[in-house]
Amino acid sequence: MRILIVGAGGVGSAAVRIAVRRRFFELLVVADYDPARPQALVDSLDDGRLVAAQVDASSADAVAALVREHGITHVLNAVDPRFVMPIFNGCFDAGATYLDMAMSLSVRHPEEPYAKTGVMLGDEQFALAQQWEGAGRLALVGMGVEPGLSDVFARYAEDELFSSIDELAVRDGANLVVAGADGEPAFAPSFSIWTTIEECLNPPVVFERGIGWYTTEPFSEPEVFRFPEGIGEVECVNVEHEEVILMPRWTKARRVTFKYGLGDEFIGVLKTLHKLGLDSTEPLMVKGAAVAPRDVVAAALPDPATLGDRMTGKTCAGVYVTGIGRNGAPRAVYLYHVVDNEWSMAEYGSQAVVWQTAVNPVIALELLAAGIWQGTGVLGPEAFDSRPFLELLAADAPAGYGSPWGLEER
Repeated sequence: MRILIVGAGGVGSAAVRIAVRRRFFELLVVADYDPARPQALVDSLDDGRLVAAQVDASSADAVAALVREHGITHVLNAVDPRFVMPIFNGCFDAGATYLDMAMSLSVRHPEEPYAKTGVMLGDEQFALAQQWEGAGRLALVGMGVEPGLSDVFARYAEDELFSSIDELAVRDGANLVVAGADGEPAFAPSFSIWTTIEECLNPPVVFERGIGWYTTEPFSEPEVFRFPEGIGEVECVNVEHEEVILMPRWTKARRVTFKYGLGDEFIGVLKTLHKLGLDSTEPLMVKGAAVAPRDVVAAALPDPATLGDRMTGKTCAGVYVTGIGRNGAPRAVYLYHVVDNEWSMAEYGSQAVVWQTAVNPVIALELLAAGIWQGTGVLGPEAFDSRPFLELLAADAPAGYGSPWGLEER
């Protein structure tokens, strides 16, 4: 396997640090628009299988050229979702398998944005599914943690735990705290603020079988959810996310939802950004320069990948599943994965949210390299056997990745 990871910051860097401990690939090219970033990463790891490169992720031709130059077989997209389609199309043109952790962007319904879907997440990719299938090529989409591991949990629940599922309720929460310069908690998002603004201010999508997909108001239907391993109760709200698009395609669940534990302060900041127009991606002229307000916000906040030394606590991703168990009785379980920031920093030098996102596509790449996961077309994680993935995730190194997942009956 010859891998290209597009994006040398944050999740891309963490994915490289995780992958170099494994032996399933012969070459890993890490590329970024700024060539100094991948070169610094490659130099720091001192692994002969690593190569640094420069690429413009907004150009399908540039991506395809880099794939051909290095004989790349698999490409992991580790940059913002606005670059999904150029990388996706460049991979197809060059004949490489494609993986991402966030799908093509949505466009809200022009007249009823808080009731009806417009262009949904991933619609642009799924529109090309027959083309990928006809060419015998695979695009594995939504293969991070959420979406990604949560979708693997959904497959596991349907195959192993339930005879019928009423709801797949993805619930994400944390008790992470970032210390400011004064020692007080700082406002510093633990994941890409560009992506966070996009998903949190778009109309959330809900799926109900027999009705289909529909939307609600941002931050709607708040509920208090109890997270395991000491995180405790966190208020979660509806947020737009790929799981709601992916899970109904490969499971028979009657309802699918996604709720995120954001907190009052974070929601307040997002609402203020929206009110001021600072969430916009449309460039404004500022002293003769064209600048998108959202890019200014992202530049003003610290890079999430650099927060690990100032961060304490744990992050949890999981799916609360309700329905009828294999024995015919009602059942409710929470399938989850918790990462402690202290552990991820000590073991990999990556903060918890970034590491938890990055480990899953690396496991998927290993399963693809071994031929355990196979497929053609545009597929989500639910289209594959969950057991080998979960076994690799939990098994101690060197056999696995040493990060156990949990199942809690409720």
